[in-house]
Amino acid sequence: MTRSRALVLKILEGAAEPLSAAGVYALVDGACDQATVYRSLAYLEGAGLAESFVMHCDAHGTERYYSSEKLGHRHWFHCSSCHRFVDIGACRLGPLVGELEAERGLRIERHALYLSGLCADCAGRVGGSDASVGSPGHDHACGGTSG
Repeated sequence: MTRSRALVLKILEGAAEPLSAAGVYALVDGACDQATVYRSLAYLEGAGLAESFVMHCDAHGTERYYSSEKLGHRHWFHCSSCHRFVDIGACRLGPLVGELEAERGLRIERHALYLSGLCADCAGRVGGSDASVGSPGHDHACGGTSG
């Protein structure tokens, strides 16, 4: 593995939350150029050392976020106010994926799930949980699912 790829992998493994390519580039501190960061992320994902998901946020637009596969496949919560990610743990969708495969004759090879709304800190600052967050038909500012 090249030094640049190893550095990008080290950054992902040390990150507490998914990072965009721009976020990774900011952390390489001039050790490689932006194009090398993008190529390294693509290589690491192809090699099974990283995974990514695409998310839209009104404040940041649509971006791809990367995380290390070191802890296994994870799912994330994104706060639409402070833009922090919260790790909601290892994937618990295995049984559902298996059911969908059996019911529909599918072979599901990959999935991504993230949730969006207000984290506990931001919800507390606005006087408790917002009843509209998570309600059917509510348009989240930075949310949805990607598969």
